[in-house]
Amino acid sequence: MTVPVILAGGSGTRLWPLSRELYPKQLINMYNRHTMLQNTVLRLSDLEGMDAPLIVCNDVHRFMTAEQLQLIQVVPRAIILEPAAKNTAPAIALAAIQLTAQNQDPVMLVLPADHRINDVSAFHRGIEQGKTLADDGYLITFGIVPDTPETGYGYIQKGDSLKDNVCRIQRFVEKPDLDTAKSYLSSGDYCWNSGMFMFKASTILKELTLLAPDMVDICRRAVANGRQDLDFFRVDHTIFEQIAANSIDYAVMEKTEKGVMVFLDAGWNDLGSFDALWQTEKKDTHANVIKGDVLVHDVTDSYINAQSRLVAAVGLDSVVVVETGDAVLVSPRDRVQDVKQIVNQLKSRGRKESITHAKVYRPWGDYETIDQSHRYQVKRITVKPGAKLSLQKHFHRAEHWTVVSGSAIVTRGEETLLLKEDQSTYIPLGTVHRLENPGKIPLELIEVQSGPYLGEDDIVRLDDVYGREHEKEKVANP
Repeated sequence: MTVPVILAGGSGTRLWPLSRELYPKQLINMYNRHTMLQNTVLRLSDLEGMDAPLIVCNDVHRFMTAEQLQLIQVVPRAIILEPAAKNTAPAIALAAIQLTAQNQDPVMLVLPADHRINDVSAFHRGIEQGKTLADDGYLITFGIVPDTPETGYGYIQKGDSLKDNVCRIQRFVEKPDLDTAKSYLSSGDYCWNSGMFMFKASTILKELTLLAPDMVDICRRAVANGRQDLDFFRVDHTIFEQIAANSIDYAVMEKTEKGVMVFLDAGWNDLGSFDALWQTEKKDTHANVIKGDVLVHDVTDSYINAQSRLVAAVGLDSVVVVETGDAVLVSPRDRVQDVKQIVNQLKSRGRKESITHAKVYRPWGDYETIDQSHRYQVKRITVKPGAKLSLQKHFHRAEHWTVVSGSAIVTRGEETLLLKEDQSTYIPLGTVHRLENPGKIPLELIEVQSGPYLGEDDIVRLDDVYGREHEKEKVANP
């Protein structure tokens, strides 16, 4: 039996403003109608011997992760929530501990949730070869056969050959400069480091215990003191925070004597930048990738993505333009790796644009800020059929609700109201209230907030079907 372990905890800062802290790239449909997480799971569907996936994700992404799996009719084996990002080694350790605790010892196929693979058949052949090696006690990493001198990836130098498409690992190499990357490509002795792995749960746990015993001990205690929460398993937050962040490369693969590399030539890309999106997407006759409502004149070799309005460009070459409802990015294509510096500036200034989009997703639906100024804010709210918000109150704001479509049951203090299209109600400051959709179509309404403070942290949840009563909202300056 093989268990896919999907690592879905990344933040995707190099794809800002499409990717945000609360809505990262693995949860976005970057190149087809499915999100990257969904594509990662779906490309395994035709592979024999594949069990239900185990997902490791960030706590704040749990509801979107679960919903995206439901949309493709996949029931996960488990969804483990990381209270903090600690890199790949602790995430893999948590998965291995969970799997072996169930008196099983499956082969773990570890896959980041943000890769694109065009040749699925070649990918499957590589997995089948890896399964045989994993059963023999090896720790497998998949090395991508390079076709360009890429400076955005780490590399792995080939060691002694074991069989066709398999060799021992000589060494791992950090991201090189261009001249070094060219020498790696011409030598034929290097593969790109894909970040995909395969090994038996017991084998990787033994190597982790040997090479990183403190980390394994903390992970075991975090799991032992964890708890089930709805469809999720929460490891103990306080214990897990003690772990030093570490990758599985540094913790194990660079030190172990059991490591081998399977060569993979499957049209792989980790879509880690807008230049990578330009390279992999279909282009027009001028080598442009155009998304959304875009008009161009004398533009070549560029990536232009309009999410919410018309974008017009004239006389540009090799640039990236990305427009969302609340931000615009403009960069030369060869400088897009530096987008993370903008994200760092946003974070240092407390700007909300690093955290979330104008549209914010919740387990019950979503809301989008459409206007705001001093002492007021206007939102468009969508509630899924059968869903309801928490029973809550606010200390600093009042709210006016107008139903645009669908129907709403409103709890307002001791009252319960049924509102239909074009009807409205008023929630005074400090009044306990709740909104729910009893219908079979989405409930759409306009909310006007007024008061001296309109931050999302001005909320006291008294009851919540999603178990969020004690959670703090992420807030930032407008």
